[in-house]
Amino acid sequence: MRLWTLHPKYLDTKGLLAVWREALLAQAVLLGRTRGYTRHPQLARFRASRSPAGFIARYLRAIRAEAVARGYRFDAGKINGAHAKGSIPVGTGQVEFEKRHLARKLRRRDPSRLSVLLSARLPDLNPVFRAVGGGIETWEKSTKKQGGRSAGRM
Repeated sequence: MRLWTLHPKYLDTKGLLAVWREALLAQAVLLGRTRGYTRHPQLARFRASRSPAGFIARYLRAIRAEAVARGYRFDAGKINGAHAKGSIPVGTGQVEFEKRHLARKLRRRDPSRLSVLLSARLPDLNPVFRAVGGGIETWEKSTKKQGGRSAGRM
């Protein structure tokens, strides 16, 4: 499961469809509607927020807005009705990590989107998030492989 911190405008079609499906699954987990994926590490930041249901709904709305802008029909009825104000902080190290990770994918799948992503010094984020100082999130899979190094020491 990859719940991108980056704004969905950077995702290619395959990535946009995948994040929609994965965020709907995350919503089901956060609402207690499924028994699978309940311990998925990417859900930690939503669970730690004041309103997990509200923030995942805002996250999904941003994905849907991008999909609609591209001419896709993502069903708004699948998004729970909760709302949340504010934002979830995310370290700039995490943003840079995700930028590199997405760039590797786009290099193969959509070079035109890659150029848009690479032209952004610090990419726009899904409106649910706001960048703050800090490294790669501790829940990120790759940090375990890298011995838990933060972005600042990479």
